[in-house]
Amino acid sequence: MKGSSKVSLLLVVTIFSLAMLSVPSSDAAITCSTVIKDLQPCVNYLKSGSGMPPPACCSGAKALVAATTATDDKRAACTCLQKVSGSINPNPALAKSLPGNCGISLGFTISTSVDCTK
Repeated sequence: MKGSSKVSLLLVVTIFSLAMLSVPSSDAAITCSTVIKDLQPCVNYLKSGSGMPPPACCSGAKALVAATTATDDKRAACTCLQKVSGSINPNPALAKSLPGNCGISLGFTISTSVDCTK
């Protein structure tokens, strides 16, 4: 029976190890598609809006902030936004005021010159 318990232990360790390999890494950065999905309701406002952003825009912006607590996530979201902003050509003043108008504090100013690595 001693050999049988060693085989069982080895089997449990092997299964546990394989299970751990399939678990996604916790430091994986947010995807650009998630960033786009969260901020999609803001596109029309950022291009030609006025006044306060629509509630759906603020909800998406808040969801994005909540999803980007890790440094890698913040860098990935920043890089994505810089790439996407070229294709939608947002109004810089509206983009800069969006966090404040939605009650979000980012700790930095939104600008095309923001260095996403910092």
